[in-house]
Amino acid sequence: MGNFTAIDYIIFIIYAITILSIGLWVSRTKKGEVKTTEDYFLAGKSLPWWAIGASLIAANISAEQFIGMSGSGFALGLAIASYEWMAALTLIIVGKYFLPIFIEKKLYTIPEFVEKRFSTNLKTILAVFWIGLYVFVNLTSVLFLGAIALDTIVGSGDGSIIIYSIIGLALFAASYSLWGGLAAVAWTDVIQVALLIIGGLITTFLALDAVTPEGGILNGFQHIYETVPEKFSMILSKGEIFTPNERDAWFDLPGIAVLVGGMWVANLYYWGFNQYIIQRTLAAKSLKESQKGIAFAAFLKLIIPLIVVIPGIIAYVMNLDENGELVKSSLDPNFLNGDYVVNDNAAPWLIDQFVPAGLKGLVVAALAAAIVSSLASMLNSTSTIFTMDIYKPYFNKEATESQMVNVGRITAGIALVIAVLIAPQLANLGQVFQYIQEYTGIVSPGILAVFILGLFWKKTTNKAAIWGVILSVPIAMYFKVGPNGWLEDSGLNALFINWPFMHQMFATCLLTIGIIMGLSWLEGKGKDDEKGIPITKKTFATEPVFNISAFAVILILVALYAIFW
Repeated sequence: MGNFTAIDYIIFIIYAITILSIGLWVSRTKKGEVKTTEDYFLAGKSLPWWAIGASLIAANISAEQFIGMSGSGFALGLAIASYEWMAALTLIIVGKYFLPIFIEKKLYTIPEFVEKRFSTNLKTILAVFWIGLYVFVNLTSVLFLGAIALDTIVGSGDGSIIIYSIIGLALFAASYSLWGGLAAVAWTDVIQVALLIIGGLITTFLALDAVTPEGGILNGFQHIYETVPEKFSMILSKGEIFTPNERDAWFDLPGIAVLVGGMWVANLYYWGFNQYIIQRTLAAKSLKESQKGIAFAAFLKLIIPLIVVIPGIIAYVMNLDENGELVKSSLDPNFLNGDYVVNDNAAPWLIDQFVPAGLKGLVVAALAAAIVSSLASMLNSTSTIFTMDIYKPYFNKEATESQMVNVGRITAGIALVIAVLIAPQLANLGQVFQYIQEYTGIVSPGILAVFILGLFWKKTTNKAAIWGVILSVPIAMYFKVGPNGWLEDSGLNALFINWPFMHQMFATCLLTIGIIMGLSWLEGKGKDDEKGIPITKKTFATEPVFNISAFAVILILVALYAIFW
C-alpha cells in the first residue's frame, strides 16, 4: 500500500494546479462588472453541447461509481452495470420529453418548476428535501468513499489519512467552485471527464494484462469471462444467490425489475429531476444544444462499465484459488464484511497492485477528478436551491444579484463543513453504492410521481401533489422497516415487507401516483387544473441529430443485453 513515488506526486500536483487555474480563469469578471445569478448558477446560459455532455458525466461519476460500483462488480458482477446502461436510455427520454418543458419555462432550479406548476408550499417542501439529501447523503458519501480510495492508494491503507483526505478533497472542490459557480464547475468538468475516462481505462487495461501469465488485454478479458461466466449475466436467473441470505434475485437489482420496475424510478428521478444533474442542461445556449449534450452523455454512459465495473470482476478473479474459491486470507481485511465479500476496495487495490509509478499519479488524478467534480456540482446545486428557492422568497425578496451570489457561496461553504463532519461516520456500511441508492429511494418515488403527473396529467392539483409527497415517505418506510405481526401469520409478509429495495421503490411510486390521481379527481371533479401544462406535438419535436443518436443508443443497448443476458 501507498507506493506513491515522487513522479506520481508531481503528476497529481500538475493536475490540481491545472484544474484550479482553469476554474479561476473562467470565473473571472471584467473590471466594473458584477457576477449575476445567471452567471453564477447557470454559467451565463452559454454552455455548448460537448461541455454539457462532459459535465453531466463528471457530475455523475464519482467515488460511489469508481469505488462503490467496482465493489458491487466484485460481489455481483456485470449486472450492476444496469445502472449505467439503462441510464443511457433514460438520458434520451429526459432529453426528448422533459427538457423541452424545463427550457421553455427558463428554470434555475427543479423546485422552481414545482412552484410554477403547483405552489410555493410544495416547492419549499421539496427544496428542503433536496438540500438535506445532498448534504447528509450525497456529499458525505462522496467524501468518505474518495477518502478511502486515497488512503488505500496513497496512504498505508489503515485509515490513517482518511480524515486528512476528506478535508483535502473538500478544500480542493471549494477552492474554485465556491467562487466561480457553475461556469467553473462545467468547464473544469471537460478536463475532469477526459481524465477520469483515460485513467479508468488505464487501470482496467493494466489489470486485464496482469490477470493471465501470458498477458494481453484480450487474453485477460477472455480469461475472466471463462473463469466466472456467472459474473457476466445482466439479468440473474430466478433463485440465483447473490446476497448473504440467498434471497431470490429475480425482481431485485439485478433482476427483471431492471427492465420493467424500480430501476425506472431511480433513473428517471436521478437524471430528470435531480438538480445537480439537470442544472447543466438548463445552462445550455439553446434547447437543441442541450439535447445534443444529453445525447453525447448517453454515448459516454455506454462505456462507463468498462471503467467502474470490470475492475471489480478482475479483482474477484485474481483472488480465486485453483478450485474457484475466494482465498479470503489474501484479501485486504477491508474487503470483508462478515462472511460475505463486498469489497468496496476492489478498484483501489487494483490501482495499488498493478498501476506502475508515473501512471499511478495519473490514475489517482482521474479518481480525484471524479470525486472533486461531483462535490463541486453538488455544492453548486445545493447553494442554487437554497438561494433561489428559500433565501430569496423567505428572507430577502429584494435581494440584489451580488447578494444572492454571496449567499450561494456561503451556503455551499456551510454545506461542505457539515458534510466533512459527517463523512467519517459512514464507515462499516458495506456496499456504500447500494446504501446510497436505498436511502435515496425513500424520497425519490414520491417526488418522481409528482413530477410525472405534473408534467403530463393536467388534472393534477396542488393539494393532491402535497399529500402525495408527504405520504410517499411513510409508504416507503413501511416497505423498508414495516412491522411483521399479522402479515407474517397471513403469508402476506413476503408480498409487502421483505421486497428488494428496487421493488419497494416501484410499488411506492405506483401507490403515490394512485393517491395523487385519486385526490386530484375528487378535488377537481375531473377538470383540468388551471396550472396544467399544455402539450402539443411540437413540444417534443427533436432535431435529426438527436433522433439518430437516440436510435444508435437503443441499438447498442439491445445488442449489449442480448450478448450478456
